[in-house]
Amino acid sequence: MSFNKSQIEKLEKSGYRFVGQHRHAAVKTCHWTRQSISDKGVCYKEKFYGIKSHRCLQMSPSVPNCQQECEFCWRDLTYTQTNWEDEEYDDPKTIVDEAIKAQNNLLCGFYGNDKANKKKLEEMKKPNNAAISLAGEPTLYPKIDELIGEFNRRDFTTFVVSNGQCVDRLRNLENDPYQLYLSLDAPDEKTFNDICRPRINNAWSNLNESLETLSSFNSRTCIRNTCVKGRNMEKPEEYAKLIQKADPDFVEVKAYMYVGSSRDRLTLDNMPTFDEVTDFATKIGNECGREIVNESEVSRVVLLK
Repeated sequence: MSFNKSQIEKLEKSGYRFVGQHRHAAVKTCHWTRQSISDKGVCYKEKFYGIKSHRCLQMSPSVPNCQQECEFCWRDLTYTQTNWEDEEYDDPKTIVDEAIKAQNNLLCGFYGNDKANKKKLEEMKKPNNAAISLAGEPTLYPKIDELIGEFNRRDFTTFVVSNGQCVDRLRNLENDPYQLYLSLDAPDEKTFNDICRPRINNAWSNLNESLETLSSFNSRTCIRNTCVKGRNMEKPEEYAKLIQKADPDFVEVKAYMYVGSSRDRLTLDNMPTFDEVTDFATKIGNECGREIVNESEVSRVVLLK
């Protein structure tokens, strides 16, 4: 599925830039990329993993496509399509070439900014990390393996964030991302169905199968938990069991942020404080033998290892 003209106009007004002929891939510059260029702060991924925020390319090859309609998602879910079906799609090289070009065009205004870091201005022309997590489920893109490979050939690190529904596509990746994330946003099937609102059958089973195979990946692995106060911040011992099954290198426990279209589904009261996130992460860590090794208060996220 590609977007119609009015949908594209609305998304571009919010900062998206579509790339390729078929309009399923897009770039959007991250808040922290812009902040970093002016030395006003960096993304927690720079603090946790050393990824340079001013050289990070936030993109997705499958903006319209996802098997879930998570309550906390900041996207407009009226655009969501469950399957790729027989739609045409752009090749990875085209997507990467045009994504880099689109990012540079989005950031060109910084060349006239006296407060911009001159060294970073030069470096940002050549991004070297791809955050494949902007919107949609990236593994629904039929050539996700080749896309990761294309980034790898260009000496990018890649952070791929998946909901774990495309089990076989994940399992059959030949090109390893630098870091593979699985989203784990519920401690049990009922909570999962309530908050992640899957549009396909066997979604909880698919997620668990992906969790079970996570330790077989050669790449670094991470479980991400988005904490929604009053919705999924319970049963830390059940989260711990799922984490132990997956045995990831890292676990990120992060607050739901009251932004975008999620404000139509949730309230400001659903956004936990940093202290609440820290407390919940500590409870999970105590149950699975992990401890907090890093944190970013401004992003309301902690790292368990």
